[in-house]
Amino acid sequence: MLFAVGSASAVSWPLSSTAAAAVVPNPQGKRGLGATPTAFGARNRANAQATPPVDFIDYYHSLGLGGAELMGGPPTDPEAVRKLRDKLQSYDMHVIYNVRLPNQESDLPAYEAAVRAAVEVGAYGLHAAMTGRRYETFNTLEDYQKSFQQNQRQVALAEPVLRKHKVRLGIENHKGWSAVEQAAWMKRLSSEYVGVTLDFGNNVSFCEDPMFTLETLQPWIFACHLKDMAVAPYQDGFLLSEVPCGEGFLDLKKMVQTLRQKDPNMVFDLEMITRDPLKIPIYTDKYWVTFQDMPARQLARIMEILEKNPSRKPLPKTSGLSPAEQLKLEDEYNLACLRYARENLGL
Repeated sequence: MLFAVGSASAVSWPLSSTAAAAVVPNPQGKRGLGATPTAFGARNRANAQATPPVDFIDYYHSLGLGGAELMGGPPTDPEAVRKLRDKLQSYDMHVIYNVRLPNQESDLPAYEAAVRAAVEVGAYGLHAAMTGRRYETFNTLEDYQKSFQQNQRQVALAEPVLRKHKVRLGIENHKGWSAVEQAAWMKRLSSEYVGVTLDFGNNVSFCEDPMFTLETLQPWIFACHLKDMAVAPYQDGFLLSEVPCGEGFLDLKKMVQTLRQKDPNMVFDLEMITRDPLKIPIYTDKYWVTFQDMPARQLARIMEILEKNPSRKPLPKTSGLSPAEQLKLEDEYNLACLRYARENLGL
């Protein structure tokens, strides 16, 4: 099937047989590597223009993936629910949904309906990325604290619904809270139905060693966004990029092994986001506005990582590329990650 990307040239869907054949078949079913929608951002943008659009569950299955995190909530029509549940069972895939959290009590009926639909589909759980980049969003500590309080209120509203239907919510460390802050929150909440979706690389933007982030949040982790990261200096701090697995500085084997020891059926979803590097402006005053304190050892560790782990290649960049070129680069990076995960991580 061919469809237009933007107003420019056409690209093939799915991957060419040559590219798809490069993916090692996944023998581990639900325990195999899944993928997030942001790992396939260019494909999602192209698919929005396809008639009819391609079902990403089918596409992920064609790549040998064992699961999918999907934007939005599950279908509520009984026949659509039945078809999707049957498809997931036949493919032996897990699915995780991004259901909008309630902001107030009047939102609870709609939230409960979505949670109930997730149960009927057979979803592994729910995911929430509740924040933007803290160091970009907030200009004062008070603004950050108010936002964090609202985040906690949202989850407190949702928790009884999750408990009632026995559905787990994984709250991603999405550049909003440090690992210590998020762990303290999870401890206060003390719910078996609210935990963490660990993003392997996000907290590097908070000058955290990824193993420190993992170990701090480990008691509450039940799902993960797998990625590798690379860094490079720039005038206001450092640049941070997702890179193909094995090309960054994360100890992926140790991280996966540690999480497998916690739970042999831990869910991992690939999130190789193909984009321009993110700027982490640690040499600016604004960066530090919302951080009351940061251990000197933690800051020294990120400086050590910068010095000892220079990127072996230029960091990925998509600005200036056509939509078709962005899609090609994204496919190359994702396939490289899939091969690495199968051959080196047992995923």
